Amino acid sequence: MRVRKVFAVLGALLALAAAVPSGADAADGAEKSGAKKPTIVLVHGAFADASSWNDVVERLQRKGFPVVAVANPLRGLTYDANYLRKVLASIDGPIVLAGHSYGGMVESAAALGNPNVKALVYIAAFAPENGESALELSNKFPGSTLGDTLQTIDLGDGTNDLVIRQDKYWQQFAADVPRKDATLAAATQRPVNDSALTEKAGEPAWRQIPSYFVVAGKDKNIPVAAQRWMAERAHARAVVEAPTASHSVAVSQPDVVAELIVRAAR
Repeated sequence: MRVRKVFAVLGALLALAAAVPSGADAADGAEKSGAKKPTIVLVHGAFADASSWNDVVERLQRKGFPVVAVANPLRGLTYDANYLRKVLASIDGPIVLAGHSYGGMVESAAALGNPNVKALVYIAAFAPENGESALELSNKFPGSTLGDTLQTIDLGDGTNDLVIRQDKYWQQFAADVPRKDATLAAATQRPVNDSALTEKAGEPAWRQIPSYFVVAGKDKNIPVAAQRWMAERAHARAVVEAPTASHSVAVSQPDVVAELIVRAAR
């Protein structure tokens, strides 16, 4: 009788141990059990809009992640970061924050001091240090041809809005995207105020929050050398190279982008 009881207890303990995941299995176990997943917040950059994330959003939603693609105002770094900060404050639970291009400047500022932001993902994006601007970082290494493609709109207040000339957009911004899609993106691009690109960043959130980077190997906006340098400086947890990608890597290679965001979320 006692022997049967001992075996029954051992069997129960073994079953319990098998049911409790650990390490890498824990994330998969939580996913399968229906545990709440972090909200993925996506921040577009200049010369784009939130629809540039569409294919990434679709992939993340298929995996069960709640997603918010923010309409980045593009009015100035302080203004944009304050807006994103309010969006983040409206979300319950953990957050994974991903920014493209100038969106990296904004996420680096807005995430600072927010305990809900668990990871930062930079998609062909700026990851500034205190005192650096987007313009400074884009010119730190040779390779950016953006300046020659810009058209200015005088706002009459001492600042200008900037857009990429539509006939230059495909080759400059999205050379690996089908031309018809790039033509649509060129027509619907949102202008950025020039002050947003020259305003200097404050203390960066990547010093406190784990970071992940996608490097676009054929980027003509942010030189690939600058992207790698910023990732190394931030001690990124992972750096994924997309050797053939243009600056519009979230459109041309959404699988690569979504997979890294999922990795950060786990």
